[in-house]
Amino acid sequence: MKLQGIYAEITTPFDETGRIFRSKIEHNVEKWNRIGLAGYAVCGAAGEGMLLDAGETLSVFELVAKFAAPGKTLIAATGRPGVHETVELTNRAAELGYHFALLDAPAFAPETLSLYLRVVADRARIPLLVRGADAPNHTNLPNPGLAWCATSLWDNLQKGAPGAILSIAAAAPYAAIALWEAHRTREEDAGRDWQNRILPAAKLTARFGAAGVKHAMDLNAYYGGPPRLPFTPLVAAARNEIEEAFRDLKG
Repeated sequence: MKLQGIYAEITTPFDETGRIFRSKIEHNVEKWNRIGLAGYAVCGAAGEGMLLDAGETLSVFELVAKFAAPGKTLIAATGRPGVHETVELTNRAAELGYHFALLDAPAFAPETLSLYLRVVADRARIPLLVRGADAPNHTNLPNPGLAWCATSLWDNLQKGAPGAILSIAAAAPYAAIALWEAHRTREEDAGRDWQNRILPAAKLTARFGAAGVKHAMDLNAYYGGPPRLPFTPLVAAARNEIEEAFRDLKG
């Protein structure tokens, strides 16, 4: 399967007690389905995946797969420090219909990381996308050359990236897709204009992480809600910055 287009790295909705807000997963996914996103990356950094246990992670995987529109590419963030747990999550995601697994490279020594990736790839039933490190040569470790950063999205697309996995696309999907379409149709002026429009928002979501993306989602009629402890909601000044940056990215 070829990865092309804009993939939203989606957030995980929590209620005020920190429990997964299951109905809001349906709410958000059904809204994203109406826009031309190529698919969803689930339980990654923007999804606060490191704060979910295995059961919670699989529950979110299942709900997103249930509500995702046909034709959407599903990417499960399954990376854990241990090989066994990573393989288990990856193969359970495959059973739920996910097409790829996303691994944020653990902070291992280079030789340990290489071994970790090769062993997981040997046992995984779906291809693995590695973020944050070069993957060793392996048939189950494709390197599609995706972009990961919205602040330089236009330049990365112009250099040959076939698409991007972006947290900002969970809050302002139309803007990210508009930039992609300008690239696809070779409209350079429009593409650079959209890059300039999203740049302040992209910098802020990178700076504030999931809490920033969630506040921006709340502004655009998605459910962002609170981050999970130990992350905390944004202070008033940060919320104001987010609101100003996303003011013209609604749609």
